[in-house]
Amino acid sequence: MSNPSASRIRILIVDDHPVVRAGLTSMLGTQDELEVVASASSGQEALAFLQEQEIDVVLLDLRLPDMIGVETLLRMKRSGHRARVIILTSFETDEDIYRAIQAGAQGYLIKDTSLAEMVEAIRTVHAAKRYIPHVIAMRLAERMMRVDLTPRELEILEYVAKGLTNKQIAHVVGISEFTVKHHVDSIIEKLEVADRTEAVTTAIQRGIIAP
Repeated sequence: MSNPSASRIRILIVDDHPVVRAGLTSMLGTQDELEVVASASSGQEALAFLQEQEIDVVLLDLRLPDMIGVETLLRMKRSGHRARVIILTSFETDEDIYRAIQAGAQGYLIKDTSLAEMVEAIRTVHAAKRYIPHVIAMRLAERMMRVDLTPRELEILEYVAKGLTNKQIAHVVGISEFTVKHHVDSIIEKLEVADRTEAVTTAIQRGIIAP
């Protein structure tokens, strides 16, 4: 006699909010083809669980108490876990979307997504395809057309956001004031903004740096 659960899509929910985990478990539990095997409140808990259980699809929040969702995803991939990942989050800055897809997420959903769309996303991702809603896909395409800031430019942008002058940044970083100015000009050009103040505002809005 066949086991009905054998053909179900096995799901792991990773979110640090108990109410969200309980709500998703209850909602997805109404679908015969889905089986929520477990839920985890942190990245480490999720990774430990994946070592013990076979999971088909992981619903992963981007903000976790011990590590960001993208780091959890990268560690999953490095460990050889074959579960496919859908980011399910309240955050949708351009940089959040870009980093998640670059890290290997196969889907990206916002938490106010309907049950019907969530089930469709799970089915699609389980079938080894991507599920990225049109609006998210448009923003991802826009982000991919932009030139990335270098690690040094990101470092300097963080100091600019803290209100440091070029001279102060030069002293902290250990480079010349002229070199700092060159980096700031490059940041302004890459972000397509008018000045350093707008560069900080735009970077925060896009999720490039934290507020």
